Amino acid sequence: MMKAKILALALITAVIVACSKPPSLPDDGFVDVPGGRVAFRVVGKGPATPVLWIHGGPGGSSCSYVANLNGIAAERPVILYDQLGSGYSDRIENLEQLARLPRFVEEIDAIRAELGLVELHIVGHSWGATVALEYLLTAEPTGIKSTVFVGPFFGTERWIADANELLAELPAETQEAVRLAVESGDFDSSDFEAANDLFWGTFGIRTPRDQLNLEPCEKKPSGNSGLYRYMWGPSEFISNGTLRDYDRIGRLPELELPVLFVAGQYDEARPETVEYYQQLVDGSKIKILPDAGHMVHLDQTDMFNSALADFFEELESGR
Repeated sequence: MMKAKILALALITAVIVACSKPPSLPDDGFVDVPGGRVAFRVVGKGPATPVLWIHGGPGGSSCSYVANLNGIAAERPVILYDQLGSGYSDRIENLEQLARLPRFVEEIDAIRAELGLVELHIVGHSWGATVALEYLLTAEPTGIKSTVFVGPFFGTERWIADANELLAELPAETQEAVRLAVESGDFDSSDFEAANDLFWGTFGIRTPRDQLNLEPCEKKPSGNSGLYRYMWGPSEFISNGTLRDYDRIGRLPELELPVLFVAGQYDEARPETVEYYQQLVDGSKIKILPDAGHMVHLDQTDMFNSALADFFEELESGR
C-alpha cells in the first residue's frame, strides 16, 4: 500500500511538473494565414524568450538564416518562416489582393497564435524590418520584449538615394550600365546584369559563395521575382511597385520598447542612414559590423550572432 501511495504521488508530481513547463515548439510545419499557408521551422530549444525572425524581400525566404543563427539559438527557440509567396509557403495567385503590407503584418499574429508565442523578441531584416515596424505601429501588440532591425528599409526615397550613393562608388562603366537600364526600362541586358552582380557583391554579400553555409537554400523552391517586382520594382536602383511611396521614417520616434539596429560596414542600408534611424528611437542601440554587406548574418556570422545574443541576454538579465 505504501509503495502504491509513493507511486501515485510520484505520478501526480510528474503531471504537475509537466503541466508547469511551457510546451515545446514543433520543429517545422505550416500555419494558416490570410491567403494561404506559410511554412515555418524552429531552430534552438533553450528556455529563454523565443525570437520570431522576419526575412527580407519581398519574395525572399528564410533559408539563408537557418544554418547561420546557432549563437542566437543556443539559449532560445528561433522561429523562421517564409512569408506567403516565398520559399516553402503557398504562392500568391492574386497579387493585387494579397501582396499588401497589412496582409504580411497579419501573418505575425497568425504565427503567434498557432505557436503560443505570448512573449517574444522580433528580428526583421531589410523588408522584414518594414513588416516588423508596421506590426509595432499598427497592431498594438503585447508581449514584444524587443525588436532588432537589421539593414532596415523604412522609406523608399531614402533607400533609392542610398543606392545611388553606393552606385557612385563603382566603376564608371557600371554606373553607365545602370543609367541606361533605368532610362530605357531594359533590366534584362547582360551589361545591367553584370552591374547588378557587382553592386550585390560589394554591398550585398561580400563573402565568396563557396565559403557560405547556404545548404538549406539549395533545397528550397525557387524564389518569387514576380512578387519583388510587383511590390518593389525591377532592381534595387528603381522602385515603381506598390512600395514606391512607402515611408515610415517619421514614425520611428513612436517606438517605446528596447530596439537594436544592426548594419554592415558596406550595407546597402548605409550605416549613416541606420545611425540616423537609431537617433530617432529613444534609448535604442546600434551595431555596425565591419567588412559586411547587407547580408550581414552571412558576412560576419559569429559577430552577428554575438551582437544579438548579448542584446537579448542583457534585456532578460535586467542589466
